Amino acid sequence: MTATATIADDNVAAARPVSVARGYRFELVKLVSQWRIRLLVLACWIAPALFVAGVSQQSTLPSDTLFGRWMHATGWAGPLVMLGFAGTWALPLLTSVVAGDVFASEDRLGTWRHLLVAVRSPRRIFVAKALASVTVILLLVAGMAGSSAAGGVAAVGNQPLVGLDGHLLAPADSAGRVLLAWVCVLAPTLALAAIGLLGSVVLGRSPMGLLLPALVALGMQLAQMLPLPVAVRVALPSYAFIAWSGLFTGPAQVGPLLIGIVVSLVWAVTATALAYLLFLRRDFTNVTYDGSGRRAITIGLLPLAGLVALTVAVVAVATPSMGSGIGQDKVQRSLATVFAHLYRLQTRQLHRPAVTEAQLRTTAACTKSDGQAAQEGAGNDWRCVVTWHLPGVAVAGTAIYQLDITSDGRFVADGDGPKEVNGYFLVRTSTGDAPNPLWQFDGNVELLDTH
Repeated sequence: MTATATIADDNVAAARPVSVARGYRFELVKLVSQWRIRLLVLACWIAPALFVAGVSQQSTLPSDTLFGRWMHATGWAGPLVMLGFAGTWALPLLTSVVAGDVFASEDRLGTWRHLLVAVRSPRRIFVAKALASVTVILLLVAGMAGSSAAGGVAAVGNQPLVGLDGHLLAPADSAGRVLLAWVCVLAPTLALAAIGLLGSVVLGRSPMGLLLPALVALGMQLAQMLPLPVAVRVALPSYAFIAWSGLFTGPAQVGPLLIGIVVSLVWAVTATALAYLLFLRRDFTNVTYDGSGRRAITIGLLPLAGLVALTVAVVAVATPSMGSGIGQDKVQRSLATVFAHLYRLQTRQLHRPAVTEAQLRTTAACTKSDGQAAQEGAGNDWRCVVTWHLPGVAVAGTAIYQLDITSDGRFVADGDGPKEVNGYFLVRTSTGDAPNPLWQFDGNVELLDTH
């Protein structure tokens, strides 16, 4: 009996929890062995290159998307068009498929008891699954970024990129900012992934856990379209999917981007911590577990709602921007800056005498709704008259633009004459017709009052 007891004690002592590293490798293999994950990896590493290369060769470009009108001119516009699409649709769906199902799949298959017996530590199971899902998501994002950049450069070339303030970015600078823009959207992607983990833990085998990140992202996108105060917009993790455009102005508008990244990381940490606490409290002996509605509200929904209120309050105090952030003065300054840079670009195209922004002394006078409404806010009823001066010319030049400004501060300026400046979408150069940079262009109004 003594020998038998000694052997039993030795077996118990030898039954130690599996290390996180081994559990992580096991969970990673489980994920990448699924056919849908393999298809996603292939799609993210191949489809963006084909899409960007194909669109860049078309006669009609997606000019309604940010940087879409420059896909003929430089290969670095393609990955930015893809980034805009990814932030709106692809990344929320990818986080749903990967993180939103990583725990729920065990409930559907009824394999929790086998996994607990093998690993012997719920804490390590959670860490391994969370790390494995994040690894796969990072692999998918890296594929989309690298593939779209490779397709754009291969199809169009390593050419300078026109920024949102109209100035030219050198190819090396363009590449660096494109890479940085993709890195910045990792923060809101991690926030959605954490929400996916939380939904997968709370809702069990329910398909709502799989859809939760996509539904949350859709709700935040709808909120960004509404006439909400700037503080509310910036306090949502989805704003970091938009704010990367500030990297392509001079100087870069990094304030809103940094706030969006910090808010996203806070969401990621909070949602992951909530998922961890709920995971440790669940009853793994119940094979029919189908989620807990009460816990989903008290521990899942209410803390995140409180986090929204807290971040809104902090942003409102730090940056007193409770309005739309789109004021008449901001619109006029932004439009004048973009026009001055693009006018110099057109001057080089037409081989006219060089001129500087200081010599041009460009100004803009803008009115909304013909002055019959408040001179602030988004809308397609902004009308602007741009004025500039040329050295040795007594009469100032003027041009008319119709502006369509969205709630996130992006605007499209559509030239309305004179025809010699912005009346046609092509200009005749010594080497043939070329796109007229002053005909229609994008710009960006910084929403936050940083001064």
